[in-house]
Amino acid sequence: MAAACAVAFTPLAAASAAVVPDPITFSADDAALSLAPIGTYETGAFDQSAAEIVAAYGDRLFVVNALAGSVSVLDYSDPAAITEEFALSSPGVANSVAVRADGLGVVAVESTTKTDAGHLLFFDARATDAASAVLGTVQVGALPDMVTIVPDGKYALIANEGEPADDFSVDPEGSVSVVKLPKRIAAPTQKDVKTADFHAYEVGGGKTLPQDVRVFGPQPHGDDHPVSRNLEPEYIAVDGNNAYVALQEANAIAVVQIPSARVTDILPLGAKDLGLAENALDPSDKDKAFALRSYPGLKGLFMPDGIQSYTAGGKTYLVTANEGDAREWGEYSEVSRVKDLAKNGRGAVCATSPLAASLGDAALGRLNVTIEDGFDAAAGCYSELYAFGGRSFSIWSTDGTLVFDSGSQFEQLTAAAIPSFVNSNHTASNFEGRSDDKGPEPEGVAIGKVQGRTYAFIGFERVGGVAVFDVTDPAASRFVTYVNNRDFSVSVEDGGDLAAAGDLGPEGVAFIPAAASATGTPLLAVGNEVSGTTTLFEITALVD
Repeated sequence: MAAACAVAFTPLAAASAAVVPDPITFSADDAALSLAPIGTYETGAFDQSAAEIVAAYGDRLFVVNALAGSVSVLDYSDPAAITEEFALSSPGVANSVAVRADGLGVVAVESTTKTDAGHLLFFDARATDAASAVLGTVQVGALPDMVTIVPDGKYALIANEGEPADDFSVDPEGSVSVVKLPKRIAAPTQKDVKTADFHAYEVGGGKTLPQDVRVFGPQPHGDDHPVSRNLEPEYIAVDGNNAYVALQEANAIAVVQIPSARVTDILPLGAKDLGLAENALDPSDKDKAFALRSYPGLKGLFMPDGIQSYTAGGKTYLVTANEGDAREWGEYSEVSRVKDLAKNGRGAVCATSPLAASLGDAALGRLNVTIEDGFDAAAGCYSELYAFGGRSFSIWSTDGTLVFDSGSQFEQLTAAAIPSFVNSNHTASNFEGRSDDKGPEPEGVAIGKVQGRTYAFIGFERVGGVAVFDVTDPAASRFVTYVNNRDFSVSVEDGGDLAAAGDLGPEGVAFIPAAASATGTPLLAVGNEVSGTTTLFEITALVD
């Protein structure tokens, strides 16, 4: 990856103190665009999810503040002095927000008891205050975690994650709600809500669950829809009448026919081979050096969080940020360090496995893997190991065929840009603090077009920053630039000043095209859940 490293200086008004003096940038030699932070809104709340999902409308940003259980309405007409106008709230916890082109907005709200049914709050994004903005509510499934509005504005789609109770005593069903929206700016009624469930994939339901879809762990409800309770919708992409829903822990994508609210297919994503040089990783936080290595017999489960769709050459493609979130509730956890598998899993690594010679702390010993995959029952040991996430982003065809994966590039580019803090955590600045887990931990992804080319913008939850790839030709996608509005000399967990640290823990990423931007230029809005900041990046084309 031929690249040049540079530091960008962006002088701003004091109101935007969280734009650090020296944002980190690292770009390919032929980069066709650049990103630079131009303004930030700070809540002052550390590690409390005070800024998560972001949606834009006019000169406003609508930002989920899970700490307050609300959506902050921010005026960004002057990006250097972003201000809060008011907040939208409803009983429960706000998780996601979306706004239709005409200004009809919707907030996904989790119940105060997260295993109970949640609801949607509809609002008018043009309103001048909270009282006049609120339009009404409808009920949806348990833990509505993400909401999107289809491009033609006819439906809102909701990923009802249905996470278990913290003690795993209750595990609600995962589902996808499909809400038919009014043509005008008004709330729908309850009769406009349909729900796509996974009942057809239960025993006797008529459909066979593909073998590689991960359904595992305790079943507190026994044989009462165990598959449906295990599948947990995370994020949704749309193509025509079909929705593609990331089932993160199951390592799969569900296909939902939108008008009928019916699950028509479940696509298992499989695993990437971490024994190949192009997929090498740094697996240890105790090896005292950053080094990418490959291990035959080690796999990575993609387990995507964010998912988006776009078209290229007349075909639709899906783009996933391969985070790798594990299932851990109550006394159950699928996570074990490799060296602890004998006590946490079903057995140790097989002596005949090529992995057996790499079990020390400086190699694979401290790497977190799942106890649920790779076990050879006949031999009584693990013949393969499966790590969480791909440390990458991927592009898929709509039938689940892998078209492109970024391989090791995320760790390569962050090591080049910030060699002293590669694989750092977000709450604290450290070296290799997340190497034993999921590395940079890609979480959110946005797709946007600039001067006729299509770009993917991927946020790294742990080390921070946004990587940009040109995905115009899906199979030949290439790195463009990386920017990180973070000052690693400030470690907040160790007593550093939050306001000086910059952006920590990017969660939501939203592309704002020039035609819809308050500044007349394309922008990227990023909500950072750990620093509680919402930051705007200006996107500048470097070639005509």
